[in-house]
Amino acid sequence: MMTTNLCTAESGKEETPMEFTVILEECEEGGYTVTCPALPGCVTEGDTYEEALQNAKEAIAGYLEAMEKQARMTPSPATVQYAKVAV
Repeated sequence: MMTTNLCTAESGKEETPMEFTVILEECEEGGYTVTCPALPGCVTEGDTYEEALQNAKEAIAGYLEAMEKQARMTPSPATVQYAKVAV
């Protein structure tokens, strides 16, 4: 689990960074798949850990931009809890 910062600057004004938790999963064929639990459907990938994180930042920025254009409320970063369950 990784938390990434997203900072946008519009009209020369820097906004307060928003932090989103992203989950990086190693793929069998190599690389990583990245999801953001707070943003349903926000999924990306990368060949390396660093590329996956960079792609996650871009995917989150694009997601938020699309929400803004559709005049939807920008989601707040969710608090996600993880637990292990034995079955």
